[in-house]
Amino acid sequence: MNGLITESQTCLFRKPFDGGKRTMDHGSQQPHTQQMPGPFTGFAGPQGPYPGQHPALLRLDEVQREIAALGPQVCSYSGLQSDREYKRLERELTRLLLEVDKVETEGRPELQQARKRAAGEVEGLLRYLEGNATHPSRLAIEELTQEVQNLLNEGVVGPFRQGQAQDAFEISEELVEAVQDVAMRLAQVKTGGSVPLRKARYKALTRVCAVQELLEGRVRTQTLALPLSDDTHEAVQRINQVMAQVSGARCQEVALLMGLSGRDSCAHLARVLTELLVELDALDVSSNAAVRNYRKQVVEEINGLLKHLDLEVEGEDTRRYDLAQNDSIREIEAIRGRVSVLREEVLRHGAAGQGTELQGLLTHLDQVDTGRNPCIREARRRAVLEVQALITFLDLWEALGRRNPGPDEPPPHASVWRVLASLGNLQAQVLGFDGKRADKSYMVLEELLTKQLLALDAVDPQGDQGTKTARKQAVKHAQNILNYLDMKTDEWEY
Repeated sequence: MNGLITESQTCLFRKPFDGGKRTMDHGSQQPHTQQMPGPFTGFAGPQGPYPGQHPALLRLDEVQREIAALGPQVCSYSGLQSDREYKRLERELTRLLLEVDKVETEGRPELQQARKRAAGEVEGLLRYLEGNATHPSRLAIEELTQEVQNLLNEGVVGPFRQGQAQDAFEISEELVEAVQDVAMRLAQVKTGGSVPLRKARYKALTRVCAVQELLEGRVRTQTLALPLSDDTHEAVQRINQVMAQVSGARCQEVALLMGLSGRDSCAHLARVLTELLVELDALDVSSNAAVRNYRKQVVEEINGLLKHLDLEVEGEDTRRYDLAQNDSIREIEAIRGRVSVLREEVLRHGAAGQGTELQGLLTHLDQVDTGRNPCIREARRRAVLEVQALITFLDLWEALGRRNPGPDEPPPHASVWRVLASLGNLQAQVLGFDGKRADKSYMVLEELLTKQLLALDAVDPQGDQGTKTARKQAVKHAQNILNYLDMKTDEWEY
């Protein structure tokens, strides 16, 4: 499949297009043969009565060039089976498969092999196209998108279409929180490194986050003392009219971003908003500071809407979905790399003043700009948990080292400390664990940690408040270790 996948694209495929029977690495060394132009270089030289390349190979060469043109489109497609683009790609690939099937091989093994190879490439592309469009993660992204659509249709778009002006109803904080919750769940969808799945998740996330920001902007606007009375200034009446149009434009933009509007386009709405900016700029409000401030706020509202309208093609013509190239992600990864070094030091040589540096790394993470991107926020949250896990491990061993129980210590209290000592040993194993949930060592760790929780549950404080507090803290510590082990093995990626 020479020419189908470039060197920079081969990393996009975890499995070959042939269902695992071949490899996609066309950079591997092949037996040397006399070569001729075209991808089927192993069948060169005069073939029987033909003075040059066999006509069948020439036809397959033409088909292969069409495959090479379709390949990148298939590899980057991030939609569903119901989409028009999917049906086009499927139709084109099916046509190529029929073209390959029509090639006469005359029973010759070398021609049969060439035709089989071309057919395998097309079938592989078809499987790849269908596999991504029907992948459980892709369907999960679509379900979450539809959940947001339903929320917005009921809370924003529906009332607007029924003729209810946006300033006649309030966007509730509950709606904003519901949209935010969906955004966080979208960020948790696993893509397995698949480019189409990552693009689909990124595209959905950018729109949901944009809508969330529009809703939050409307909630803030509801608290402003707008609009002004028409009697304030001769220009106020027109500014009030523009403000009403902006309110309607917000509803239109929400509908456009979430696919709830089949008639308008982002480009058309952008032109309308730009014309409103020009009209506002032409108003003479120099004599009244209150009106100038009012106009300024309306202009800010319009600019806030305009900045999201380029999302119509976001994720299609850019590589922003590849968060590995994001500066904030790189910053987070650099911190995680340092945490990994400190963790190795602690596990190999014990505590040696790493706590101060770890606290500094927490401060650094707190300053990382997430750009309101849920995936970056999640990456930062996980990095924070990694730092905190190491800090709590050091704190526990320091507390165990300082422990000097007296003769009057209640037996239940001593039992809690024995469990904490066991948890310290188990936490060291969890910190060093680098496997998967299917591994036996994972299941052993999970079972041992659960046993420690049961042991704590069996402790009877006998009315001693200190024992109650110690047991409660120990239970929380054990649960945090379990959660950290779960996080390390959930295969999430940004």
